[in-house]
Amino acid sequence: MKRTVAVVSAGLTTPSSTRLLADQLTAAVRDNLDGRGTQYEVKVFELRELAQDITNNLLTGFPSKELGEVLEYVVRADALIAVTPTFSASYNGLFKMFFDVIDDKALVGKPVLIGATGGTERHSLVLDYALRPLFAYLQAIVVPTGVYAASSDWGPHAVALRARVERAALELVDAMSNYRPTQVDPYANPVSFEDLLNG
Repeated sequence: MKRTVAVVSAGLTTPSSTRLLADQLTAAVRDNLDGRGTQYEVKVFELRELAQDITNNLLTGFPSKELGEVLEYVVRADALIAVTPTFSASYNGLFKMFFDVIDDKALVGKPVLIGATGGTERHSLVLDYALRPLFAYLQAIVVPTGVYAASSDWGPHAVALRARVERAALELVDAMSNYRPTQVDPYANPVSFEDLLNG
């Protein structure tokens, strides 16, 4: 059975440490799935590239065709990796807006690996005080190990970061093996404004 993994990165710059962490988490999940002989597909989505579409969706209630396809993939995926930079001790606005346009029942029971980046270690509580509550509200299943990467983690302490990444990836793949997608209501799929106009 082929498994699908959606990766959402809310970094605002290119390159960004947020995307770097997302890539490390994705690679670790891939390695774990390869080790189990599991067929899979992984898609990475940079929210920065969808910022205008996300804003328009909040204003109009309708996603663009591109955003609709991203939302559908995230909702239907067997697992989600969600990574955000830390802004004011929380996730950034782009990250929040993206999950605001997803139906609040669409991620029920879905395994989620959370990650965050920030300048110093003192922001690491963002995982437990911001990200976990968000996904608890959405009734997703967040794996026990969240991964926070401070600026110092990319230097000599990269080994410690790698250990956390590998542990979190293992937990996500274990959770995926027990995940059975719920039947999706065909009438609940996002419909773009363009599709409505074109009939």
